[in-house]
Amino acid sequence: MKKGYKWLIGLTTAAAIFTASVNTSASFAKTLSDVPVVGTMVKGVTFTAEGKDVNAQLQVPKIESLENKELESSLNQKYLAENQKLYDEFKKEVNEIKEKGNGHLSVNSGYEVKTDDELIFSIGRYTDKAKGSSSTTMKYDTIDKKEQVLLTLPILFKNNDYIADISENIKSQMKEQMKKDSNKVYWVNDGGIEDINIVDKFKQICADQNFYINKDHKLVISFDEYEVAPGYMGIVEFVIPTEVISKDLVGHNYIK
Repeated sequence: MKKGYKWLIGLTTAAAIFTASVNTSASFAKTLSDVPVVGTMVKGVTFTAEGKDVNAQLQVPKIESLENKELESSLNQKYLAENQKLYDEFKKEVNEIKEKGNGHLSVNSGYEVKTDDELIFSIGRYTDKAKGSSSTTMKYDTIDKKEQVLLTLPILFKNNDYIADISENIKSQMKEQMKKDSNKVYWVNDGGIEDINIVDKFKQICADQNFYINKDHKLVISFDEYEVAPGYMGIVEFVIPTEVISKDLVGHNYIK
């Protein structure tokens, strides 16, 4: 990479740190608590815990070679903390399952690199959890590699007008998709019969809505399961046409 950017995601997928039988190991909780998941020296690991009807595989990414070491450290600490929280919740729920005598639990976390070019680095971290029902969530970080800063939606826009402009475009995309495909359902008012009144219909994005910038340098807005649609729709994303937000952007360096 130019300017010495290695932009490594030190994720050692083959390294299984720990494998144990949840239902038979009396020292399960203690052993897990001793695993060095949190710490600045961790080089990105896959943590595995397995047992009858329960399993967890937590992949912790670590970004290296950032010139801005403060940003690098804060991001890596955040990723480690996210997985530590999942890890602690997993232990708690396993104990509850053991007390009840039965149950199923699966927790998986990992990452996807969405964009990695000379200017932009976008990484998404996902969590899949199955316990009776299943759910998936995504979180994104987008970094300006030249300026060494973390980008947010408010940074990209002149003022808050982008919230309404993006929201209206997403509503239009939702309605258009539902017209073309009867299997697609979004919780948005289609101007007709008030169909779903047990959930809040989508009105507008949050000021800090989940987003990333894709390889074509287009803004992508992301929603978790159940946020704007039924669970079977999964995570849904909307690519926002640049002409819709052109007047709102601070500049076209990132989004083109």
